[in-house]
Amino acid sequence: MKIAIHGKSTGIEAQACIRELLGIIESSGHEIAISRSYKEYLAEKSFDVNGVDTFGISDDLSSFNFLFSLGGDGTILDSITYANSSETPIVGINLGRLGFLSTIARTDIAEVIKRLEAGDYNVESRSLLHMDSNEGLFEPHSFGLNEMTITKKESSSMIVVHTYVDGDYLNSYWADGLIVATPTGSTGYSLSCGGPLVHPNQKNFIITPVSPHNLNVRPMIVSDQSKITFEIEGRSKEFLVSLDSRSMPVDESVEISIQREQFEAKLVRFADSNYFDTLRNKLNWGLDARN
Repeated sequence: MKIAIHGKSTGIEAQACIRELLGIIESSGHEIAISRSYKEYLAEKSFDVNGVDTFGISDDLSSFNFLFSLGGDGTILDSITYANSSETPIVGINLGRLGFLSTIARTDIAEVIKRLEAGDYNVESRSLLHMDSNEGLFEPHSFGLNEMTITKKESSSMIVVHTYVDGDYLNSYWADGLIVATPTGSTGYSLSCGGPLVHPNQKNFIITPVSPHNLNVRPMIVSDQSKITFEIEGRSKEFLVSLDSRSMPVDESVEISIQREQFEAKLVRFADSNYFDTLRNKLNWGLDARN
Protein backbone atom coordinates (compact mmCIF):
# COMPACT_ATOMS: atom_id res chain seq x y z
CA MET A 1 0.00 0.00 0.00
CA LYS A 2 0.96 3.62 -0.47
CA ILE A 3 0.00 5.69 2.57
CA ALA A 4 0.00 9.45 3.12
CA ILE A 5 0.06 10.72 6.71
CA HIS A 6 -1.08 14.07 8.08
CA GLY A 7 -1.54 15.26 11.65
CA LYS A 8 -1.26 18.15 14.05
CA SER A 9 0.50 18.68 17.34
CA THR A 10 -0.38 16.05 19.93
CA GLY A 11 0.27 15.48 23.61
CA ILE A 12 2.89 13.17 25.04
CA GLU A 13 0.31 10.42 25.59
CA ALA A 14 -0.39 10.23 21.83
CA GLN A 15 3.22 10.11 20.68
CA ALA A 16 3.63 6.43 21.56
CA CYS A 17 0.66 5.72 19.32
CA ILE A 18 2.28 7.62 16.45
CA ARG A 19 5.54 5.69 16.91
CA GLU A 20 3.57 2.43 16.85
CA LEU A 21 1.83 3.39 13.60
CA LEU A 22 5.05 4.42 11.85
CA GLY A 23 6.76 1.24 13.06
CA ILE A 24 3.98 -1.05 11.81
CA ILE A 25 3.85 0.64 8.40
CA GLU A 26 7.64 0.44 8.01
CA SER A 27 7.83 -3.21 9.06
CA SER A 28 5.00 -4.10 6.69
CA GLY A 29 6.91 -2.71 3.73
CA HIS A 30 4.33 -0.09 2.81
CA GLU A 31 5.38 3.14 1.13
CA ILE A 32 4.67 6.31 3.11
CA ALA A 33 4.82 10.08 2.74
CA ILE A 34 4.18 12.69 5.44
CA SER A 35 2.80 16.20 5.00
CA ARG A 36 5.57 18.78 5.22
CA SER A 37 4.10 20.57 8.22
CA TYR A 38 3.60 17.32 10.14
CA LYS A 39 7.07 16.04 9.29
CA GLU A 40 8.55 19.22 10.78
CA TYR A 41 6.55 18.67 13.96
CA LEU A 42 7.62 15.02 14.24
CA ALA A 43 11.26 15.96 13.72
CA GLU A 44 10.97 18.47 16.59
CA LYS A 45 9.67 15.61 18.78
CA SER A 46 12.71 13.44 17.92
CA PHE A 47 10.91 11.10 15.53
CA ASP A 48 13.23 9.50 13.00
CA VAL A 49 11.64 10.79 9.78
CA ASN A 50 14.78 11.69 7.84
CA GLY A 51 14.51 10.46 4.28
CA VAL A 52 10.72 10.07 4.41
CA ASP A 53 8.96 11.56 1.36
CA THR A 54 6.74 14.58 1.89
CA PHE A 55 3.74 16.19 0.21
CA GLY A 56 2.14 19.63 0.28
CA ILE A 57 -1.41 20.91 0.30
CA SER A 58 -1.40 21.49 -3.46
CA ASP A 59 0.06 18.09 -4.40
CA ASP A 60 -2.00 15.39 -6.11
CA LEU A 61 -2.59 12.43 -3.75
CA SER A 62 -4.50 10.27 -6.23
CA SER A 63 -1.66 7.70 -6.32
CA PHE A 64 -2.05 6.99 -2.57
CA ASN A 65 -4.32 4.23 -1.30
CA PHE A 66 -5.08 6.00 1.98
CA LEU A 67 -4.52 9.27 3.81
CA PHE A 68 -4.08 8.69 7.54
CA SER A 69 -5.34 11.56 9.68
CA LEU A 70 -3.76 11.53 13.15
CA GLY A 71 -5.65 13.71 15.61
CA GLY A 72 -9.26 14.66 16.15
CA ASP A 73 -12.08 15.90 13.97
CA GLY A 74 -10.22 19.16 13.31
CA THR A 75 -7.38 17.16 11.79
CA ILE A 76 -9.87 15.35 9.54
CA LEU A 77 -11.12 18.71 8.29
CA ASP A 78 -7.54 19.75 7.60
CA SER A 79 -6.76 16.44 5.88
CA ILE A 80 -9.66 16.92 3.47
CA THR A 81 -7.95 20.02 2.06
CA TYR A 82 -4.95 17.77 1.27
CA ALA A 83 -7.11 15.02 -0.28
CA ASN A 84 -8.91 17.66 -2.36
CA SER A 85 -10.40 16.38 -5.63
CA SER A 86 -8.22 13.23 -5.56
CA GLU A 87 -10.82 11.81 -3.10
CA THR A 88 -8.13 9.71 -1.39
CA PRO A 89 -9.86 7.64 1.35
CA ILE A 90 -9.13 9.09 4.79
CA VAL A 91 -8.43 6.86 7.80
CA GLY A 92 -9.15 8.87 10.95
CA ILE A 93 -7.13 7.78 14.00
CA ASN A 94 -8.62 9.55 17.01
CA LEU A 95 -5.89 11.11 19.13
CA GLY A 96 -8.26 13.85 20.25
CA ARG A 97 -11.43 13.82 22.33
CA LEU A 98 -14.97 13.63 20.90
CA GLY A 99 -14.32 12.22 17.43
CA PHE A 100 -17.52 12.17 15.34
CA LEU A 101 -15.40 11.86 12.18
CA SER A 102 -12.14 10.44 13.55
CA THR A 103 -13.65 7.28 15.02
CA ILE A 104 -10.75 4.78 15.14
CA ALA A 105 -9.34 4.39 18.65
CA ARG A 106 -5.58 4.76 19.13
CA THR A 107 -5.50 1.27 20.65
CA ASP A 108 -6.73 -0.31 17.38
CA ILE A 109 -3.92 0.76 15.06
CA ALA A 110 -2.40 -2.70 14.49
CA GLU A 111 -5.83 -4.20 13.76
CA VAL A 112 -6.68 -1.35 11.39
CA ILE A 113 -3.56 -1.95 9.27
CA LYS A 114 -4.42 -5.65 9.00
CA ARG A 115 -8.00 -4.90 7.93
CA LEU A 116 -6.87 -2.39 5.32
CA GLU A 117 -4.40 -4.92 3.91
CA ALA A 118 -7.20 -7.51 3.74
CA GLY A 119 -9.66 -5.10 2.12
CA ASP A 120 -12.00 -5.46 5.10
CA TYR A 121 -13.41 -1.94 5.11
CA ASN A 122 -15.98 0.35 3.51
CA VAL A 123 -15.61 3.85 2.11
CA GLU A 124 -18.28 6.41 2.93
CA SER A 125 -18.88 9.37 0.64
CA ARG A 126 -19.56 12.70 2.36
CA SER A 127 -20.79 15.75 0.49
CA LEU A 128 -18.81 18.99 0.64
CA LEU A 129 -19.95 22.56 0.27
CA HIS A 130 -18.24 24.97 -2.11
CA MET A 131 -17.91 28.73 -1.57
CA ASP A 132 -17.73 31.36 -4.28
CA SER A 133 -17.09 35.00 -3.44
CA ASN A 134 -16.18 38.24 -5.17
CA GLU A 135 -13.02 38.36 -3.02
CA GLY A 136 -11.78 34.83 -3.74
CA LEU A 137 -12.09 33.72 -0.12
CA PHE A 138 -10.15 30.52 0.75
CA GLU A 139 -9.21 29.81 -2.88
CA PRO A 140 -8.00 27.41 -4.19
CA HIS A 141 -9.34 25.33 -1.27
CA SER A 142 -12.74 27.00 -1.03
CA PHE A 143 -14.60 23.90 0.12
CA GLY A 144 -15.51 22.38 3.47
CA LEU A 145 -16.92 19.24 5.01
CA ASN A 146 -18.77 20.68 8.01
CA GLU A 147 -20.00 24.22 7.53
CA MET A 148 -19.65 27.78 6.35
CA THR A 149 -20.37 30.44 8.98
CA ILE A 150 -20.84 34.19 8.87
CA THR A 151 -20.46 35.79 12.29
CA LYS A 152 -19.95 39.21 13.84
CA LYS A 153 -16.35 40.17 14.49
CA GLU A 154 -17.06 42.28 17.55
CA SER A 155 -19.15 41.30 20.56
CA SER A 156 -21.29 44.45 20.74
CA SER A 157 -23.98 44.37 18.05
CA MET A 158 -25.81 41.87 15.88
CA ILE A 159 -25.37 41.58 12.14
CA VAL A 160 -27.92 41.15 9.36
CA VAL A 161 -27.44 38.37 6.82
CA HIS A 162 -29.79 38.70 3.83
CA THR A 163 -30.22 35.18 2.47
CA TYR A 164 -31.49 33.93 -0.90
CA VAL A 165 -32.09 30.37 -2.13
CA ASP A 166 -31.85 29.95 -5.90
CA GLY A 167 -32.42 33.67 -6.23
CA ASP A 168 -35.58 33.68 -4.10
CA TYR A 169 -35.48 35.79 -0.94
CA LEU A 170 -35.55 33.59 2.19
CA ASN A 171 -34.96 35.88 5.16
CA SER A 172 -32.87 38.64 6.68
CA TYR A 173 -31.31 37.04 9.74
CA TRP A 174 -30.77 39.50 12.60
CA ALA A 175 -28.41 37.42 14.70
CA ASP A 176 -24.88 36.89 15.93
CA GLY A 177 -24.33 34.93 12.75
CA LEU A 178 -25.54 32.29 10.32
CA ILE A 179 -24.39 28.73 9.63
CA VAL A 180 -24.81 26.65 6.48
CA ALA A 181 -23.95 23.07 7.37
CA THR A 182 -23.72 19.81 5.45
CA PRO A 183 -25.32 16.66 6.89
CA THR A 184 -21.87 15.72 8.22
CA GLY A 185 -21.63 19.14 9.86
CA SER A 186 -25.03 18.74 11.51
CA THR A 187 -23.25 17.29 14.57
CA GLY A 188 -20.95 20.34 14.81
CA TYR A 189 -21.56 24.06 15.29
CA SER A 190 -25.09 23.81 13.88
CA LEU A 191 -26.08 21.29 16.56
CA SER A 192 -24.86 23.56 19.36
CA CYS A 193 -27.05 26.35 17.92
CA GLY A 194 -30.19 24.20 17.89
CA GLY A 195 -29.91 22.70 14.42
CA PRO A 196 -31.24 19.20 13.62
CA LEU A 197 -29.23 16.02 13.26
CA VAL A 198 -29.20 14.90 9.61
CA HIS A 199 -27.94 11.53 8.41
CA PRO A 200 -24.78 12.02 6.30
CA ASN A 201 -26.17 10.26 3.22
CA GLN A 202 -28.91 12.88 2.84
CA LYS A 203 -28.58 15.54 0.14
CA ASN A 204 -29.27 18.68 2.13
CA PHE A 205 -27.92 21.92 3.54
CA ILE A 206 -28.94 23.09 7.02
CA ILE A 207 -29.34 26.85 7.50
CA THR A 208 -29.01 27.63 11.22
CA PRO A 209 -29.03 31.12 12.78
CA VAL A 210 -26.67 31.85 15.67
CA SER A 211 -28.54 33.52 18.57
CA PRO A 212 -31.25 35.14 16.38
CA HIS A 213 -32.98 38.31 17.60
CA ASN A 214 -36.38 36.89 16.61
CA LEU A 215 -37.00 33.63 18.48
CA ASN A 216 -39.51 32.54 15.82
CA VAL A 217 -36.67 32.15 13.32
CA ARG A 218 -35.76 28.46 13.25
CA PRO A 219 -33.20 26.29 11.41
CA MET A 220 -34.21 25.23 7.92
CA ILE A 221 -33.23 22.33 5.66
CA VAL A 222 -32.93 22.89 1.91
CA SER A 223 -31.72 20.76 -0.98
CA ASP A 224 -27.98 20.73 -1.60
CA GLN A 225 -28.80 21.24 -5.27
CA SER A 226 -29.68 24.80 -4.29
CA LYS A 227 -27.44 27.83 -4.58
CA ILE A 228 -27.54 29.95 -1.42
CA THR A 229 -26.35 33.56 -1.60
CA PHE A 230 -25.70 36.13 1.13
CA GLU A 231 -25.37 39.85 1.66
CA ILE A 232 -24.08 41.08 5.03
CA GLU A 233 -24.54 44.35 6.87
CA GLY A 234 -24.08 45.62 10.40
CA ARG A 235 -22.89 48.53 12.51
CA SER A 236 -19.29 47.34 12.86
CA LYS A 237 -18.79 46.95 9.06
CA GLU A 238 -16.42 44.03 9.69
CA PHE A 239 -17.38 40.35 9.93
CA LEU A 240 -15.83 36.88 10.02
CA VAL A 241 -16.43 34.20 7.40
CA SER A 242 -15.35 30.66 8.30
CA LEU A 243 -15.05 27.49 6.27
CA ASP A 244 -14.65 24.58 8.66
CA SER A 245 -11.70 25.54 10.88
CA ARG A 246 -10.43 28.35 8.62
CA SER A 247 -11.62 31.96 8.99
CA MET A 248 -11.07 35.32 7.29
CA PRO A 249 -12.23 38.87 8.06
CA VAL A 250 -14.47 40.59 5.48
CA ASP A 251 -16.46 43.79 5.13
CA GLU A 252 -19.87 44.69 3.71
CA SER A 253 -18.63 44.58 0.12
CA VAL A 254 -18.27 40.79 0.20
CA GLU A 255 -20.69 38.68 -1.82
CA ILE A 256 -20.84 34.99 -0.94
CA SER A 257 -22.62 32.00 -2.44
CA ILE A 258 -22.70 28.36 -1.34
CA GLN A 259 -23.45 25.26 -3.39
CA ARG A 260 -22.50 21.59 -3.36
CA GLU A 261 -18.90 20.81 -4.33
CA GLN A 262 -18.37 18.67 -7.44
CA PHE A 263 -16.20 16.13 -5.59
CA GLU A 264 -16.68 14.40 -2.23
CA ALA A 265 -14.76 13.41 0.87
CA LYS A 266 -14.12 9.69 1.31
CA LEU A 267 -13.94 8.30 4.86
CA VAL A 268 -12.85 4.74 5.69
CA ARG A 269 -15.30 2.86 7.91
CA PHE A 270 -15.39 -0.70 9.27
CA ALA A 271 -18.38 -3.03 9.48
CA ASP A 272 -18.45 -3.12 13.30
CA SER A 273 -19.09 0.63 13.52
CA ASN A 274 -21.86 2.77 12.03
CA TYR A 275 -23.27 6.28 12.21
CA PHE A 276 -25.93 5.50 14.80
CA ASP A 277 -23.40 3.77 17.05
CA THR A 278 -21.27 6.92 16.88
CA LEU A 279 -24.22 9.16 17.77
CA ARG A 280 -25.17 7.06 20.77
CA ASN A 281 -21.62 6.80 22.06
CA LYS A 282 -20.54 10.40 21.49
CA LEU A 283 -23.80 12.02 22.66
CA ASN A 284 -24.27 9.60 25.58
CA TRP A 285 -27.76 8.62 24.47
CA GLY A 286 -29.48 6.18 26.80
CA LEU A 287 -27.23 7.04 29.74
CA ASP A 288 -28.85 8.19 32.97
CA ALA A 289 -26.94 9.29 36.04
CA ARG A 290 -29.61 7.57 38.18
CA ASN A 291 -28.40 4.23 36.82
